[in-house]
Amino acid sequence: MENQAKDIQLMKELFMSLSEAWNKGDGAAYGDCFTDDADYVTFMGQHLKGKKEIAKVHHMPFQGPLKGTTLDSTLTDEVRPRFLTPEVAIVHGIGEVKLPNPAQDPNDRGSINTNVVIRQDGGWKIAAFQNSRIQSMPGMNQEGLPVPPVTGPTKEMQ
Repeated sequence: MENQAKDIQLMKELFMSLSEAWNKGDGAAYGDCFTDDADYVTFMGQHLKGKKEIAKVHHMPFQGPLKGTTLDSTLTDEVRPRFLTPEVAIVHGIGEVKLPNPAQDPNDRGSINTNVVIRQDGGWKIAAFQNSRIQSMPGMNQEGLPVPPVTGPTKEMQ
């Protein structure tokens, strides 16, 4: 258990480094959180391969449309890994990129990400990352309850 607590702390530090790199707009530091051969799938479905490509692809938006944004992630507060082996774990997190001007931030870009992390060089690195926008299931409301079907004319139809 003691080793697992240490591993969880090291994973938390990894995700804190990831958020700090994003918040500084530092593509190279962001890429350093990943393995050399990492797989990174964005919420739009692009597949980036390796930490060099991840760093390069993030550098440009950090200088442009994502400049001044901050990454708000549950993984900087609490990490709950599912260890597949002592060297490999799956970690899910929820995050959102916040715009620099809160008045312009729609606050609706929450994402859930799946991370496969591996033990490497005395710490942990992300070997695979996949990010998806959080959306309600069709036919369900925000609380996950079924929406009753419309059986008669609605006010809009009358």
